[in-house]
Amino acid sequence: MEKRKLGNSDLYITPIIMGTWQAGKRWWVGIEDDDSIRAIRAAFEAGITTIDTAEVYGEGHSENMVAQALSDVRSQVIYATKVFATHLKYEQVIEACDRSLTNLNTDYIDLYQIHWPTGSFGTEIIPIEETMSALNYLKQQGKIRAIGVSNFSKNQLEEALKYGIIDSVQPPYSLFWRKIEKEITPFCVEHNISILAYSSLAQGLLTGKFGPDHKFAEGDHRSGNKLFSVKENYIRVQNALAKLRPIAENNNCTLGQLALAWLISQPQTNAIVGARNAEQAIANAETFKVQLSPNDLTEIDTIGKTVTDYLDDDPVMWNF
Repeated sequence: MEKRKLGNSDLYITPIIMGTWQAGKRWWVGIEDDDSIRAIRAAFEAGITTIDTAEVYGEGHSENMVAQALSDVRSQVIYATKVFATHLKYEQVIEACDRSLTNLNTDYIDLYQIHWPTGSFGTEIIPIEETMSALNYLKQQGKIRAIGVSNFSKNQLEEALKYGIIDSVQPPYSLFWRKIEKEITPFCVEHNISILAYSSLAQGLLTGKFGPDHKFAEGDHRSGNKLFSVKENYIRVQNALAKLRPIAENNNCTLGQLALAWLISQPQTNAIVGARNAEQAIANAETFKVQLSPNDLTEIDTIGKTVTDYLDDDPVMWNF
């Protein structure tokens, strides 16, 4: 799989990135560790060499699953993990990084990201200068190789850039959730910041596997996703999927692969996508074989807007 430069760093990432939120188990149902390990390994063997995780995914459990799957090929992969909003004081960042290093069974993290801006979920407000100072120290020590942020607004991104180099931003972004295109994308193009899109399949909606009457199992956080939980949004989603299916068929790919191929064709954009099992991981990797024509891209873009044009301006995807 062809690789892309991560921001202004010397790292190269795959445009399809293995996401491992589900491997942490918390807020997911039906996840088994053996399946997670096999899925992560299958992604690597299929050419996905960039892996995204976070300390908060199962309180380190996801990071541990990544280590079990890939420690023997550590030098061939890019590890991206995140420090949570509760650990943004200087010493907390250092301690969180050391925990992640232990969980990941490695002595360096390729990309270390601020998971949510300070103050998120009612957390204590910590000056970004303090957090960035800790991240810069970790970089100088060789414990991390690049710094990224996640769920930041354009203004928050600008503020962080005053105190160090930011090589990536991780926002929710998919054909059905396009909030970043207004401000974040142009800013990232201008400053050569890589976009690592999460929920790139709109948490599975873009695979087409959820029909009009789908109900989630108790404990599945996706039941709070506004694309699922708001009836009018869900109807528009189903109508859009019906229009996307013929385009996928013409390109000999699945709906999910079509949506991912569109996404990684957007400026600066790479797609984080999870997998419950090896088969899903392999299918995600095969997205890179899909070559969409300019007409396809335009048509897909137009169909996507039949969903996104009706959404409000709130950037958060869930009603937690």
